[in-house]
Amino acid sequence: MCFSHKIKLAFFVAIVGVVLTVLGVGTEFWVELAPPKNFYNNQTCLTAHYGLWKGCTKTLWVSDIDPERESCGPAELPGESNCTYFKFFTTGENTVMFQKTTHKNLNVAAAMLALFSLFLMVMGAICITMALSKEILFFLKPASICFILSGVMVLIALLVFHQSVLSFLASDHTVPLHHELSWSVSCIGCAGAVLIVGGILFLLLALPCSPWQRCLPHKEGSS
Repeated sequence: MCFSHKIKLAFFVAIVGVVLTVLGVGTEFWVELAPPKNFYNNQTCLTAHYGLWKGCTKTLWVSDIDPERESCGPAELPGESNCTYFKFFTTGENTVMFQKTTHKNLNVAAAMLALFSLFLMVMGAICITMALSKEILFFLKPASICFILSGVMVLIALLVFHQSVLSFLASDHTVPLHHELSWSVSCIGCAGAVLIVGGILFLLLALPCSPWQRCLPHKEGSS
């Protein structure tokens, strides 16, 4: 495999991480919240899910829920949904759901970390494009740093978001809530790992020569 093909293969790995990050950041299924399914009445119940930018509440029919499930949900069931964008980034207001209040600072920090990680991904992609088009291998090192840092920041954003969820749940104990991290978080977790792997691959390609070439020098022309 020629050197440019190796770069393209590593770039493909990084692009997978970028796509997963965009999918996770752009969707609002980071966490699902659900009170007991009979908390309000015996016919309908309310569930909620939110991400970095907006939250949604959904009214479900109790008859549609698995009889063995104690809480309302899952959010994928058909029902009447109402989604609103958070006002953290405009008026600075917290959001109240199920009489609990979101932790504005932690939510904003998670969102900013995710956005900055996307910026680093763009910078890394530009470096790789320059390395392929101009055949300047120097750009592999900054690209590797960009992708590794972006992967680390994505994982940190995930930890900060989880802490914001715990703070949200602890803000009021009037309504008992079951919470679970949803599929957007899975996308973000996988994205962080894939981006770090992609950055390490670029770093290995940027080395002057591979480790085994240094340990086993070529014998060409020795005869």
